[in-house]
Amino acid sequence: MRIEAKTIEEYVEQLPEERQQAMEKLRLTIKENLPVGFEETLSYGMIGYVIPHRIYPDGYHCKPEEPLPFLSIGSQKDFIGLYHMGIYAFPEVHDWFVAEYPKYVKTKLDMGKSCIRLKKMENIPYELIAELCRKISVEAYIAHYEAAWKK
Repeated sequence: MRIEAKTIEEYVEQLPEERQQAMEKLRLTIKENLPVGFEETLSYGMIGYVIPHRIYPDGYHCKPEEPLPFLSIGSQKDFIGLYHMGIYAFPEVHDWFVAEYPKYVKTKLDMGKSCIRLKKMENIPYELIAELCRKISVEAYIAHYEAAWKK
């Protein structure tokens, strides 16, 4: 489900009504809890949180003209997807999240390598997502990224 939008507000306005409030609360949770340096933008047809070129001029290794992606949220057919590269890149963050999730939500965690599928808007664990956002600084992510991708 790709939404064509020129602004983040336009993106949210195009969502089904039942998802708009959850998406706005999710955005606010992320923006209030990500460490300084991340920037909200539209990327890959979703709302993204990136490390901008002014902080990391090299950009994304696959497309250097784009900023380094870190986290995205997007409305998919049957869920809101939260795509967090730190969960994929840092095993200790992944293990922490998987262990903490049942303390916040009674249903089983539906997760891929970096995608957390939020199927029921009333079950979104905003407090847990807030804590997840605070786990990795811009500097830590860049250092890990360069260790993995730069030869």
